[in-house]
Amino acid sequence: MSPGCSPAERRRHRTAAQGLAGDRPADAVAAVRRVLALQSQDVRAARLAIRARTDGLTRHDVDKAHADGDLVRTWAMRGTLHVLAREDVAWVVGLLGPRFAHAGRGRRKALGLTDDLCARGVEVIAEAAATPVTRARIVEVLSAAGIDLDPKTQAPIHLIAYAAMTGAIVRGPDRADREPTYVRFQPDPVDEDTALARLAQRYLDGHAHATAEDLAAWSGLPLTKARAGFARATAPEPRDPGPSVRLLSHFDDYLLGHADRELIVPQRLAELITRGGMVMPVVLVDGEVVGTWKLLNEHVIEVDAPGDRAVYRDEAADLGRFLGAEVAVRR
Repeated sequence: MSPGCSPAERRRHRTAAQGLAGDRPADAVAAVRRVLALQSQDVRAARLAIRARTDGLTRHDVDKAHADGDLVRTWAMRGTLHVLAREDVAWVVGLLGPRFAHAGRGRRKALGLTDDLCARGVEVIAEAAATPVTRARIVEVLSAAGIDLDPKTQAPIHLIAYAAMTGAIVRGPDRADREPTYVRFQPDPVDEDTALARLAQRYLDGHAHATAEDLAAWSGLPLTKARAGFARATAPEPRDPGPSVRLLSHFDDYLLGHADRELIVPQRLAELITRGGMVMPVVLVDGEVVGTWKLLNEHVIEVDAPGDRAVYRDEAADLGRFLGAEVAVRR
């Protein structure tokens, strides 16, 4: 962190690094590339994370970037689904995927997914994913190859995740918000030292005032690896973008990008932000969480935060434009 830099300055620098304040691109890929990856197990929340970091896009623009393959969802940081720019998938999966594939071995065995079965299953899945294929179709193809998995259990998705972490597939275009497809993929081998340095630099560029401990928490890498990457990275010059108000959705990277949230979440709000494993939508003013919000229906959002409704009206209007519906603020 910069000497003499106040908490308020640090928060504003962080919003600038994240693309949440100041100039924002009119391009979904540029917004994702800026922070390297955005958590994406919830498709709708991931769309809204991109909305908050862009200017003038609609949900259809974001979906088109996925359909065209310019944005790709796959298992990456912390072994969870993230969206990345296409050119970043290979080296990120090459660096992180094998680590999390190994970490999930015990859970796979508990589901009856032995190492041999997984190896055979990945080959079958990769062949089936020459064109976009749904999970249901993957289960059918596996069964035809003599690998019977109960579709009502977690075995199919754990095998699919293993195939993705080992570089055989990524998620393809979604047929609906809750029906993903998968397509074949083959990353090039990566040099770990080079990839660690790249990861640390890209992380610093998009997260500002961060430490190796923050990188370890965000990526899921051991601290020793994070420190090795940091040793070859350079902290960017801080930028103050001025005042900003943003409505962030579930699991936004602004709340997940560091080891703790003390800088951005007041203690009185900490319990409201995380509920039952969910990271809730928040109202962000100048980089500080001041409350929460929720979409009641396609036309109304409810804001639980201080200040007059006018403070949040522009963000509500932009949210409505993005979704294709006029949105009003209710307090």
